[in-house]
Amino acid sequence: MKYDVCIVGSGAGAGPVIYELANAGFKVLVLEKGPWLKTEHFSKDDMTATRRNIYAPALKDEFHVLETKDSEGNWNAVPTHESKRDFWNGSVVGGSSNFMSAYFHRLKPKDFRLQSEYGDIENANITDWPISYDELEPYYAKVESVVGVSGVVVPHKNLEPRSTPDYPFPPLVVNKIADWFVEAGAKKNYNIIPAARGIISVPKGDRRACYLSNYCGSFGCSSDGKGSARAALINDALKTGNVEIRPDSKVFHLETNEKNEIIKAHYYDLVGRKNSVEATLFVVAAQAIETARLLLLSKNPSCPNGLANNSGNVGKNLIFSAVATGSGLIEFNDFSAEKIAEINNPMTFVNRTLLDFYEIDEPESGKKIKGGTIDFLIEHSNPMPKAVRAKKDGERLVYGSEFKKNLLNYFTQKKRIRYEAFTDWIPNNDCFVTLSEEHKDKWGDPVAKVRLGYHDANKIPGEFLSDISKGVFEELGAKNISGGISTGPTVNLQAGGCRFGNDPKNSVLDKNCKSHEVSNLYITDGSFMPTGGSVPFTFTIYANAFRVADKIVERLKKA
Repeated sequence: MKYDVCIVGSGAGAGPVIYELANAGFKVLVLEKGPWLKTEHFSKDDMTATRRNIYAPALKDEFHVLETKDSEGNWNAVPTHESKRDFWNGSVVGGSSNFMSAYFHRLKPKDFRLQSEYGDIENANITDWPISYDELEPYYAKVESVVGVSGVVVPHKNLEPRSTPDYPFPPLVVNKIADWFVEAGAKKNYNIIPAARGIISVPKGDRRACYLSNYCGSFGCSSDGKGSARAALINDALKTGNVEIRPDSKVFHLETNEKNEIIKAHYYDLVGRKNSVEATLFVVAAQAIETARLLLLSKNPSCPNGLANNSGNVGKNLIFSAVATGSGLIEFNDFSAEKIAEINNPMTFVNRTLLDFYEIDEPESGKKIKGGTIDFLIEHSNPMPKAVRAKKDGERLVYGSEFKKNLLNYFTQKKRIRYEAFTDWIPNNDCFVTLSEEHKDKWGDPVAKVRLGYHDANKIPGEFLSDISKGVFEELGAKNISGGISTGPTVNLQAGGCRFGNDPKNSVLDKNCKSHEVSNLYITDGSFMPTGGSVPFTFTIYANAFRVADKIVERLKKA
């Protein structure tokens, strides 16, 4: 059978395309590398989800080679099966959207014109987007309605223009400590406001509402309240009868004809047999690193350096999210019994954010630069990290009765509060994907080799936001406050590698995420993003995929 569209991957970049094409009546085949886990397969088993990592491939079979720079400036390449550094995200139907925390912040208008607003950065590849915020705004609104976003819109100085007055789902219930954050921020003249979440607070169709466990990050949702591509989009698309999902199908080559059009996707099935499928159009949404790898593996006479790569841009300008994180302890002995009673319950959502510093003044020059977003939260409900912390007294490991005492104290006499600050990861020439020349996966194909170059310009806003966050913690009355910036990549937030733009010389895709060189190839995961903004990427990936889906539907209807 020849399908109208073959889609590689099934996460946030694929879900909206699957949903829109199926509802428009087109025949869609989805090739997903991982298994098809259903809602009933997800639980709050901390060993399964965070210690054994069963939602990602075994590193002995599939791995990456990561290049990092040492203190002497040398690049060292180490396969992840040797370092045991997992660099995968949710290899299952629905992809890593199954395991996201679902903080849904829109990009701001200035994020779309970063170069025009703030100028060039030395040794960086900053550029404006080929589309504006206004072009994407209707699709942000569509995600809020279709995928389901809960929250409340309140005025603040960096509020982006909206076509709808509020989120379609009421805010999730939060712990009373959310008010403590707001009050502490107000004392420092900060406007800490409710944060939107891609989690439904009331039932929607077959999906049950969130039951407020706060097992979102790293865990699959057992109520379907979280807006994963699987729960929010693919399950409904399947009802049309127009979608076929083939799990355990690892695509390794996209075959083209003499016109450089893709005619077949070749894949391995669960037992390693080679198969192929035909389609009119092909959409790749395998997450940034693996999307770039697939194109580089798909060489042909017209594209000897990789499919859609005659410009040499495939794999280049990979971006992550630059983050600063930290924590502090609320010691119950420091507060009245009445105050502690307010917060000492299993309710662990905070959903409070600070956007006052999305733009800041550079300390030395005084010029305006991008700042970022701060989210405040309580420690994850997973007991395993808490138990690990109780295992230590400084650098000393404790055992027996001392360990039991620490456990009792940690679980009953304190709460750990946290902050996560998001800033732009600056695209640069030392952050990219190539193919390894010496390492291959279990099928014999070269694995992705990822150079993880970090630009020092990330540090200024990260340190600034970290200091702001610590100040709020101090005002709130927390102790043992620590935190700072991280120069490591946020593997759960990856984008770039196939950036879109108007000039084929410095971009892989056009403004509608169609390859400049391959007329029937679209890429709809985060690969398209030339810059990532100062927020998590998933909301924007969803919105853009809905936008591109409209373009694909329009094209197929004209054919």
